[in-house]
Amino acid sequence: MCSGMRWRGAVDNSGAAGVDGQTFADIEAYGEEKWLGELAEELKNKTYRPQPVRRVWIPKPDGKERPLGIPTIRDRVVQMAAVLILEPIFEADLQPEQYAYRPDRSALDAVGAVHALVNTGHTEVWTQT
Repeated sequence: MCSGMRWRGAVDNSGAAGVDGQTFADIEAYGEEKWLGELAEELKNKTYRPQPVRRVWIPKPDGKERPLGIPTIRDRVVQMAAVLILEPIFEADLQPEQYAYRPDRSALDAVGAVHALVNTGHTEVWTQT
């Protein structure tokens, strides 16, 4: 079931509760299928509205702090659903040498590809416009 995949993806990522304070344990006690069904209805009826993101500050090794936004579980499930639907659509149009915001690719992979090209004698950079 597709909604189950979205739910499992959000559960696997775990994390803290958002501004609504709802936890995975709360949802499991309420009933996952019922909760997912209600969320699906909101999406179908176009009444779903994302909640504000809870802001927390994470300490850094240098003594400073960095902000972290924590969405609600509802919003995480909807985000995961959007990724599962949209990612294959966009992925189909991307060239193999494009690395940004792609699954299983990183900036280090891009640097490695450029390094390999330089080491095989390539001296120019070509960009598609």
